[in-house]
Order: sequence, then structure tokens, then C-alpha cells
Amino acid sequence: MNKTLLLISGLFFLFSCSSSDNTPVNDAPEEMIENPQTGFSPCQDGMAGIYPCNGYDLLGQISLTSFSASAGNDIWGWTDSTTGKEYALVGLNNGTAFVDITDTEELIYLGKLPTATASSSWRDIKVYQDHAFIVSEAGGHGMQVFDLTKLRNVANAPENFEADTRYTGFGNAHNIVINEASGYAYAVGTDTFNGGAHFIDIQDPKNPIAAGGYGANGYSHDAQVETYNGPDANYTGQEIFIGANENQVAIVNVTDKNNPQQISTFQYSNIGYTHQGWFSEDQRYFILGDETDELTFGFDSRTLVFDLTDLENPILHTTYLGETAAIDHNGYVKGDDFYLANYTAGVRILDISGIDGQTIVEEGFFDTYPLSNTAAFEGVWSVYPYFESEKIIVNDINSGLFVIKKSN
Repeated sequence: MNKTLLLISGLFFLFSCSSSDNTPVNDAPEEMIENPQTGFSPCQDGMAGIYPCNGYDLLGQISLTSFSASAGNDIWGWTDSTTGKEYALVGLNNGTAFVDITDTEELIYLGKLPTATASSSWRDIKVYQDHAFIVSEAGGHGMQVFDLTKLRNVANAPENFEADTRYTGFGNAHNIVINEASGYAYAVGTDTFNGGAHFIDIQDPKNPIAAGGYGANGYSHDAQVETYNGPDANYTGQEIFIGANENQVAIVNVTDKNNPQQISTFQYSNIGYTHQGWFSEDQRYFILGDETDELTFGFDSRTLVFDLTDLENPILHTTYLGETAAIDHNGYVKGDDFYLANYTAGVRILDISGIDGQTIVEEGFFDTYPLSNTAAFEGVWSVYPYFESEKIIVNDINSGLFVIKKSN
């Protein structure tokens, strides 16, 4: 890897923009905020306990120490359609923790699936047909597949789990994307296909099958893949890959796995590191984050919105600048809200109901990192807002799992 040394606020960080996220590669965060397990704390007068907030309550928290880990990273959720229970799948430097969050008065740490090889600051999780699919930047890790229905009958929590199978068609990977409509997974940032998308047929979850790949646009850091039903009628029903590729966004038709076709690529001014983005629910807009523009150009948290009415001709629609100087990381759309993991500024919830008119407004936040809002790679890594209960789960690099919810 081509490693670059940065001096930020007096702290040294190593990062690699060619094959990994721009967060500290040391396993232990610089500042660990220890609060082993806490319960409900309403947001009152701008605070929920020690955490700054606006309109979002703390339902519960489990620390990194409780998970026997030293850093948090990605997070995803699973709802058991049989029992209705809700679970947090918590990425850690040394594995993946599983937490029953159904009763927020008693979060239950059910157990942990250890990393397949070594520890790593980077781990990513997605879910398909009651199975978790887990990748990591750890060398030789491949993709772990874990049957989540095992969580129904945990006798002696926390258990030490084993993967049901492991796909080894690649070694390290930065991220994994799943199109649940098609039953295909797309590992990105792997040591295959020039770092582009590595296709995997997961329709039989415990029997993943290599299905080709696409690397013509270089390394993909993160991506979204959807069966398209947006405004561009030329691609209705097609499987569309949209990748954040370091210095550009690439849109690719991956319907035919043997012959994926580039639709378009686009860039924007003041590129730092094209990191991650998400479609609006009508698939007209793509909401994009650049991970290092705050550091390089001095922006407050910058979010770019592209109009993809014509997939072959994307147009910058508007730019939103946040309330702080914090770096933006992963963001996800649910309805008219964009949930932004904003590192030291916590989770920021943006109202995008006025996006057609170029209006985006911050409607609330919950700051899991009360020490500062500076441009540093600390605090919230990711957020998952898709539970029907409207609970939101957050994974903080320094402090672990938080469960929050909009105040009544």
C-alpha cells in the first residue's frame, strides 16, 4: 500500500487511500470513552447524559471493553422475521459482535464471531436471507457467512461463534454490497479485479459462488447496487452498480455478470477522496460524501447531491455544508431523512424532503464523541436506521455500540 503520514491536531495517523479507509490503522483509538453499559437517557436541554444531542434520545450503550475489542467500525442490522426481534451486528477490530436490541432496557450481548485471520481496523457487514456476510481488510480474510438464526437460541451469552462457511475467492476486501433483489454480493476494494467489484452469487447463502467481476474503473472504495426503478427509463429493471472510486463515481450496468457495461463516470470540484454515497428512495439523486475534503480544503462537513435523472449524464444538483468541521463518513437514506455518520460530530440527521428545491436542513443529531467536533478520524464510523421500530444503531470507533431513537 502507498501509505501517507498525516499530522492532524498533533496526532499521527497512517492511512491508505488506495486500499483502505482514511481512519487510524492502529487498532486502539486515540481516545476511548469508557461507559461499559448504560441505559435510557433522554435528550434534555441539549444533552443525553454526557452526550450532546438534538431531538434524539439514548436508549442504550455497550462499550468496546464489553466486547473485548479496542476499536469499532461498521454496523448493520437484522430483524428476525420469525420472532420479530431486532439485532445489531457490530463490526470490531477483532471480529463481529451480535446484540439483541429488542428490549432496550436490557441490551443482550449474545456473542462474537472472531475475525477469520488477523485484527483490522476495517470490517464490513451486510445481510441477505437471514445470513450475515462479513469482509475485512485483514489479509486472507475472505468473506465469512454466518447464519443469524443461531441468535434465537443462545444459551450462555456471550458465545464464541464460528462462521458457517468462508468464501476465499479474494483475500482482503474493503467493503461488501448486496442487492437483495437479485441475490448477488459485490465485494469492493479486494485484491482482485483491479480493486473493483468482485461478483458473488449468494442466492444459496451457505454456498457462495464466484460470478465474475468488474475493474475497468479501478478501485471501488464503497458502492450501492440496486435493481433500477428510477427516472431513466432506459435502465428500468437493470442491475445498476454505483461506486465511489477514490477520485470519481462510476455507474455500471452489471445485469449481465459476464459483460458488465460502463454507463458513465463523473467527478466534481475539490476532490479529496470520493468515499461513499446513497440513492434517494426515488433513485433520482445520489448523495455523496468525500472523506478528506474537510481536511484538504477546509470545508465544513460537505455533502454533494447529484441529479441522476439521466444516468448517462449526471449533474451536480446542490451542495450541503454541515454545522461543524467534522469529516463525513457513511450516509444512508430512509424516507425523507439522510442519516450521516459524521465522525467527531456523531450522527447527523438531515431532512431531504426539500431536495428537489435544493434545500437540505439538519433536523437533529446525537454526538457520541463529546470531546470535539474537529476534522479527525474519531467518533462515529457508521449508522443503521432501517428498523421498523425506528431504533437507530450507531457504531463509534472509540466507544462502541449506541442505540438511539427520535425523541417523542
